[in-house]
Amino acid sequence: MAVQSLRAIRRKIRAVRNLQKIMTAMKMVAAARLRRVQDRVTAGKPYTEKMRWLVETLAPHLPAIEHPLLQVRPVQRRGLVVVTGDKGLCGAYNNNIIRTAQVFMSQDGAAPFVLYCIGRKGCDFFARRGYQVARYRPQLPVTAPFAQFKAVAEDIVQWFVSGEVDEVHIAYGEFVNALVQRPKIVPLLPIKTDGAGDTGQGTREAREYIFEPPAPELLALLLPRYVEHQVYHILLESLASENAARMNAMSQAADNAEELIKQLTLQANKVRQWNITKELLEITTAVEAMRRARD
Repeated sequence: MAVQSLRAIRRKIRAVRNLQKIMTAMKMVAAARLRRVQDRVTAGKPYTEKMRWLVETLAPHLPAIEHPLLQVRPVQRRGLVVVTGDKGLCGAYNNNIIRTAQVFMSQDGAAPFVLYCIGRKGCDFFARRGYQVARYRPQLPVTAPFAQFKAVAEDIVQWFVSGEVDEVHIAYGEFVNALVQRPKIVPLLPIKTDGAGDTGQGTREAREYIFEPPAPELLALLLPRYVEHQVYHILLESLASENAARMNAMSQAADNAEELIKQLTLQANKVRQWNITKELLEITTAVEAMRRARD
C-alpha cells in the first residue's frame, strides 16, 4: 500500500513538473508579447498626445459649426465599449474590467446601456446575464496592423453617428507598468472640448488661428483621426495590460508549482523512509524468529 502511495506521489511530481514547464513557457510568450506591445505604445504615444493637444487646443477657437462627432444629444441610450481578452489565465484582469463596467452601469439608471464588446470573455459574460450586446469583435492580436485598429474605431464612430447610442464610454485595462494594471472607463464620444487648451497653469493660450483648409474641412479630417488614435492607444494598452497580467499570473503559478513539488518530494521521502524502516523491521523480526527457532 505504501509502495503504491509512493508511486502515486511520484506521478504527481511528474505531472506538476510538466505543468510548471507549460506555465514557464506561457510566461515567456506573454513577456515577449508585452515587450512588442510596449514598443508600439511607446512609438505611438507622442503622436496620440499631440493629436489630443491639437483637438483640445483648436476646438474652442473654431467657428460655431456642427460636426457629428461633436454633437451632444439628449441621452436616451448609452453605449459602453468593453475591452477584454479572448482567453483566460491572466489572473483577475478580465474580471476586474467586467466588474468595473457593471459598477459603472449600475450608477446611473436614467438611460439604458448598450454594449459593444471587444474580446470573447466580456461578450460571453454579459450575453449570459441578459445585457444588450449590440456588437462584438474578437480581440486583435499583438501583431495586428494599424488598419485593423482603425476599422474598430470606424465601427464605433458609425455606432455613434447612426444614432444607435447617444454617447460612448470605453472600459479597458490601463497599463501602468508590468506589475500594475488598472481597470478604467473614459468618455470617447461625443468629443468634449470643455477646458481645452489648458497650458497646465490654469490659463488658456490667447492665440488666434487662421484655418487652412477651412474649419469644416479641417474638422472632417482631424476629428475622425483623433478618435482612431484614441481607440488605437486604448486597445494597445489593453493588450499590454493583459499580457502583463498573464506573465505575472504564470510566474506566480510556476512558483506555486515549485513549492508544491518541494512538498510532494518531502512527502515522498517520508514514505520512502517509512518503507525502508518497515522492511528493516520485517528483516529483524524474521532474523529473531529464526534465532529462536534454532535455540
